[in-house]
Amino acid sequence: MLEEDRILKIDIENEMKSAYIDYSMSVIVSRALPDVRDGLKPVQRRVLFGMNEMGNTSNHPHKKSANCVGEVMGKYHPHGDSSIYGTVVRMAQPWALRYTLVDGHGNFGSVDGDGAAAMRYTEVRLQRIGEEMLADIDAETVDFQPNYDNSRQEPTVLPTRIPNLLVNGTSGIAVGMATNMPPHNLTESINATVALIDNPELTIAELMKYIKAPDFPTGGTIYGYNGVKDAFETGRGRIIIRAKAEIEQEASHENIIVTEIPYNVNKAELIKYIADLVNEKKIDGIADLNDESDYKGMRIVIRLKSDANANVVLNKLYKLTQLQASFSVNNVAIVNGRPATLNLKQILEAFISHRHDVVIRRTRFDLRKAEERAHILQGLIIASENIDEVIAIIKASKRQDDARQALTDRFGLSDEQTAAIVAMRLGQLTGLEQEKLHNAYQEIMARIEELNLILNDDHVCRELIKSELIEVRDKYGDERMTDIDYTAGDFNAEDFYSDDDMVITISHMGYIKRTPLTEFRAQNRGGVGARGSVTRDEDFIEHIYTASMHNTMLFFTDRGLVYKMKVYELPEGAKNTKGRALQNLLNIESGDKVRAYIACKQLDDAEFTGSHYLVFATRRGIIKKTSLSEYSRVLAKGKKAIIIREDDALIGVELTDDNSDILLAARQGKAIRFSTKSLRAMGRVSSGVRGMRVADDNEVVGMITMEPESANTVMVISENGFGKRTPLDAYTPHNRGGQGMKTINVTERTGQLVGFLSVNDEEDLMIINRSGITLRIRVADIKEAGRVTQGVRLINLDRRGDVIASVCAVPTDPDDQAETVDGEELNDPVVEEPDVDGNEADDEVDMEESNE
Repeated sequence: MLEEDRILKIDIENEMKSAYIDYSMSVIVSRALPDVRDGLKPVQRRVLFGMNEMGNTSNHPHKKSANCVGEVMGKYHPHGDSSIYGTVVRMAQPWALRYTLVDGHGNFGSVDGDGAAAMRYTEVRLQRIGEEMLADIDAETVDFQPNYDNSRQEPTVLPTRIPNLLVNGTSGIAVGMATNMPPHNLTESINATVALIDNPELTIAELMKYIKAPDFPTGGTIYGYNGVKDAFETGRGRIIIRAKAEIEQEASHENIIVTEIPYNVNKAELIKYIADLVNEKKIDGIADLNDESDYKGMRIVIRLKSDANANVVLNKLYKLTQLQASFSVNNVAIVNGRPATLNLKQILEAFISHRHDVVIRRTRFDLRKAEERAHILQGLIIASENIDEVIAIIKASKRQDDARQALTDRFGLSDEQTAAIVAMRLGQLTGLEQEKLHNAYQEIMARIEELNLILNDDHVCRELIKSELIEVRDKYGDERMTDIDYTAGDFNAEDFYSDDDMVITISHMGYIKRTPLTEFRAQNRGGVGARGSVTRDEDFIEHIYTASMHNTMLFFTDRGLVYKMKVYELPEGAKNTKGRALQNLLNIESGDKVRAYIACKQLDDAEFTGSHYLVFATRRGIIKKTSLSEYSRVLAKGKKAIIIREDDALIGVELTDDNSDILLAARQGKAIRFSTKSLRAMGRVSSGVRGMRVADDNEVVGMITMEPESANTVMVISENGFGKRTPLDAYTPHNRGGQGMKTINVTERTGQLVGFLSVNDEEDLMIINRSGITLRIRVADIKEAGRVTQGVRLINLDRRGDVIASVCAVPTDPDDQAETVDGEELNDPVVEEPDVDGNEADDEVDMEESNE
């Protein structure tokens, strides 16, 4: 076997390791990751350098993109033309780069995802800010290296005057690592750089006073600040970006107008996805969707149905679509030939170090050129001062070389000086030209002194760097395009809502709204009422409550679940609107329904929740007491509040500090009173014990809690509009579990008991019947009556078959003018049935707590 045909045996495992490492490092360093100094990948750097070398600059006409691509591919980047043209296109797209480096003419795509036209149709040239990336490149400011075929030199980095890595950001996927850096505002970035030059000890928190957050070319709003802080401090973070949307009011409906969308979101796909959600019934309330964007700007019009709440629809769009998107920051760049994850300060420090190196190298280059020029001027001055002798020497010489040698011997000049003297024109022999030589020499010596000062005094050097940065800022700086909403992270949303009193109305079919209490006007008892809410024919107002905007509403359902919402999160509506379906606001399971509500202001106060209890009552007379602290953390999907039997339903929940008495009232006119202390606190997932014994044809309709010394009175209202208020002392305390005592004389004329509540003279009584008629009367105008009387007529039910649906007490408005309407009083005496106490030992129901 010949020597040259010898086969070498190698370990394939080691060979693959070596080859893969070489490939990985090539992708990491030479393709996918940017250099921390100029923020460019190799292909981007070669495109800008190639365009500059071919004279394709901002002060010249555009040239065909194919010309640029061919120049770069043939001389510097021997890869596919599609990758080079893709780089050119991206650097010319204003929605991709915060500050475009290439000025393009023609079709360069769109934010809808349309591709750019072929490179034979489009034209490009460098932007002025792109030329700042290449400023002083001919002044030996950066190192050069041979290109792929050693035929010419290319720069290893550009001497940029802008912090491009921070300003334009970048993204790329290497082997085993990736980078995803957001763009930032040029003015803010340079201000932070200047501040760091002045004080290198600045912390990241102090730098963030200058750079507020990323600034995306498509605008939008950064929602929350925690992700921004993480990115600046660690180089990694998740930034939430929301579209900018406004709500426009038209005659019969509202429109949502979207003018800016999150970064890297395809507008056409976004609109299509919203339309799909509407067709699939995943978003309600949208009637039409149009894209009215043009050359003036973006405009997506979402037309809503007349009964839709724009804020609710917009929040759903944020949740379900890319109107709210996230940007995962991963600041990975090449530092001294190695990839590294960088925080904000490290990025700025690397740029400042690069600018310092560029300025020093440029100064040394300028100094060398200045010294060379001073040397020539010095020789020319010597020649001009001895012009006659110089001319005689030149005339006596046969050749230029002889003349140069003679001048060297006579005046001690260098070769460069003698060459300049021999090449000197006759016009330079005039007195004026000699004076110019002296002035030029003095200027160049002053320039040499300045350059030496820059090299020798670090403070002067840094001031020069600052002045050049400020010049760039003043030229190209602009205002932020992306807003910042700090409320999602650092501020309490309650700060943006005044703590006004609201009336919360809920219909039988589960429509809810909040209305300012001031919209309701007081009347005297016996009035016919005013139109309160518009409902569907088969619906009617069933519950009405008062709460302030900062209260937390707890919603308790038939199945014993509890949900939580802030009052300001409820849809606002006028007195004559029906509101929004609770099913669209809460994640209530199909077939379940909200039955009881509690408004609590201090649900996040551990001391308050630990000393207060929720008391639950059911239709069959079951009652349970549980600590409020067990309901302070309620998830969006709900939480088990009480175990409800199949033949029972929740009718009320009350908040108490355990120093109150509980009163339960049944539909047939009886009530029972006992102390909350007689109930032991039970777990959240338990059923409770018997509170009142009711027959099969009877049921509990109401529960109230009152302190024994309370000045409040007990108000009872029958379904046919009769009512009265009675002192608490008229109700004798008994053991729980009994049948109770008479609270109103129920007759065919009065109808059965429908309302049972605690009131005082500082309150108004709000009554709503099934037809939606509302009456507000002052409690003080209703005189007290005995426990076993029928009461007085509170509302005239003009409609045949109409009955009272719901009653509640609200604070009195002293500015309202009452309307007087006489009411009919019915105080027929009745014979009271004897009280029947229950036996606690025999009436306990499910005292064992459930483990569900």
